Amino acid sequence: MKSAIIIHGYNDKTEFLDASRPSASNDHWIPWLQRKLLLNGIETQTPEMPGFYEPNYEKWKDLLDRLHPDENTMLVGHSCGGGFLVRWLSENNKKVGKVVLVAPWLDPESEIDPNFFKFNIDSNLVSKTTGLIVMYSTDDASTVLKSIEILRAKINDAQFKEFEGKGHFVLSSLNTEKFPELLSILLN
Repeated sequence: MKSAIIIHGYNDKTEFLDASRPSASNDHWIPWLQRKLLLNGIETQTPEMPGFYEPNYEKWKDLLDRLHPDENTMLVGHSCGGGFLVRWLSENNKKVGKVVLVAPWLDPESEIDPNFFKFNIDSNLVSKTTGLIVMYSTDDASTVLKSIEILRAKINDAQFKEFEGKGHFVLSSLNTEKFPELLSILLN
């Protein structure tokens, strides 16, 4: 059976402690996308990644490994979640389904744990997937655009989908929790 796992991005301490905000795994377009995938018969998990505002790669890896992604599992990573998937795929010899990285962030300025992104990108990691698509917007933060440049230079055969005016693909830049472009990529 087809399944999907959606990995949220990083929240700093202020965002995490803001009681008016939902948890990271229930923020932005994630609940909408999960529901749409479920309605299409795709079992979809949106785990709350451990560490809150202090992400730790080993803890994130342990949680993803416990979900047992395989060749029938689509993986979606937003921001830090996208960067995490690049590392996880680079360091593991597991075959998974389609992978979509939404505004992937590799922390090029070491804003979080410097060990989180301490790895070598596998230039052939697309071969471990049934396709890797990178979605980004030209008006995103410079650190995300730098991450896109790194991915372009290091990963063979990835597809890059450029958008304008979508910012970091969060509620404040999309002005909606709907994300039909991502849904279309996952269903096709």
